[in-house]
Amino acid sequence: MKSKEEFHRYTGDLSQVLGIKEYELTSGRAKGVRAYDVKNGSGLEYTLLGDRCLDISSLSIHGVNCGYLSKTGISAPCYSESGMNFSRSFYAGFLTTCGLRNVGNACEYNGELFGSHGRVSNLPAEEVNTSVDWVDNVPEMTVSGKIREASFFGENLLLERRVTCRYGENSIYISNVVENQGFETEVLMLLLHFNIGYPLLSPSARFISSSERVVPRDIVAEEGIADYRRVQPPTANYKEQVFYHTLRGDKNQATSVALINPELELGVSLHFNMEEFPLFGQWKQMGEGEYVMGMEPSNCYVGGRLDPRNKGILVHIQPFEKKRFDVKVEVHVGLDSLDRIEDSIGRL
Repeated sequence: MKSKEEFHRYTGDLSQVLGIKEYELTSGRAKGVRAYDVKNGSGLEYTLLGDRCLDISSLSIHGVNCGYLSKTGISAPCYSESGMNFSRSFYAGFLTTCGLRNVGNACEYNGELFGSHGRVSNLPAEEVNTSVDWVDNVPEMTVSGKIREASFFGENLLLERRVTCRYGENSIYISNVVENQGFETEVLMLLLHFNIGYPLLSPSARFISSSERVVPRDIVAEEGIADYRRVQPPTANYKEQVFYHTLRGDKNQATSVALINPELELGVSLHFNMEEFPLFGQWKQMGEGEYVMGMEPSNCYVGGRLDPRNKGILVHIQPFEKKRFDVKVEVHVGLDSLDRIEDSIGRL
């Protein structure tokens, strides 16, 4: 690990090794979307979209892709479709944020229409800031911003997001703080939709969790529950399967899940706290061209506000109350690292 002085001895500009590049996309429905490429100088690279909730559209390690991009491609908010047409602008990426007032199925509640997975992933961030700072003599790259979901005569929820990585450490720290800046109590539904794609996702990969219980969402998932850890090859006419997991955690309620590929000697793990994310969903879509596995920490079920399973568990946020939801994404390189994360999860 080089010191700040050593870095400057070897470089004219740090961006030759690490940093953040800001630009706008210019083609098709993505035209005008602000993008931020982050590279940590250790092989980890990812892109955040300023006009799509500061979500992560892509992630790679040493040039190997880890996320999934759907055939819709990236869309600017002006082209995005919510409600029953959510799938027409669901580019997925490595991370899509779902919420803040509905997750899952579109529905009507108290005369208000709620689109599939809510509005927040289609909202542009305000006050976006980028920085490369030296923290404890290590370069640290941060992109932060604020995403507001609000309406006249309605809600006023503010999501403050901060995404950070450090030189020499293949981890991403995602801090989410939601504040109710309105004067009425609001329902707060949040799901972080992490999507793993090819080549990390392949038949040589497997899902790892500390699941005490796994419940299929429906009859289709029930038929595949014996293989919920298994990754099949792309399959014609595959019907998506969703599983709800009851995870074990440590004494502080910290838990982890992972998708590892021993053949590639690569993996991605998520680390979060079950007090913030008490539920976890696994999405398997093994279709041709729609080949993706979702790992989804959440505070609700994905059937929307009207899902009977959400009755009595929906989180409420009081006026000017803040709630925090943090996740650490860790990228694993090498069989030793894969063994360590598998062992760590197994000991929970």
